[in-house]
Amino acid sequence: MESGSRRPYRMGARSAAMELTRTRVLEAAAALWMRRWYDDVTLQDIAAEADVSVQTIVNRFGGKDGLADAVADLIASQAAQTRQAPIGDVTAIAAALFDDYERNGDANVLWIAQVDRVPAIGRAAAHARNQHRAWLEQVFADRLPAAGPAREHALNLHYAATDVYLWKLWRRDLGLPREDSERAMRDLLTSIDPRRGSHD
Repeated sequence: MESGSRRPYRMGARSAAMELTRTRVLEAAAALWMRRWYDDVTLQDIAAEADVSVQTIVNRFGGKDGLADAVADLIASQAAQTRQAPIGDVTAIAAALFDDYERNGDANVLWIAQVDRVPAIGRAAAHARNQHRAWLEQVFADRLPAAGPAREHALNLHYAATDVYLWKLWRRDLGLPREDSERAMRDLLTSIDPRRGSHD
């Protein structure tokens, strides 16, 4: 009876420990890849950062590419949680986006630069683009036209006005304060509101 009652506890504790290890590895890999090129980070580097063995990483993720896919999923889920804003509230939308970019923008730019030579990053970038588009459709649902060419055009404009490279231009290349950069994004988003009418 005693061993039977303890077995679920032991299994639960083991499962919790495995999940903790998995999270530690993911966070270690994400932290390293935010600062360094994909090829420059080895499994040994990640293992040392996470205080686990290389074999543990291989057992959990199958190797470096599998780990990169898992890291991309983690960052995507974090972005989804951060980017919470009421529909149509341009001020809140820009603020939520900047919260994400201020934390992950430099890493996003670093990863995008490697899309053509690292398949795992190519997959992550494609997923991120789809996720960003879906987010734009959600938060700008009040202003986007019905399905068709006009909607696609409006989505393309909103995508350009909220792209991470525009954040990089303002914050890194031009050295603008966040307040001024956010204002610039708000002004762009307001100016491309399809409800304002076309002036072509």
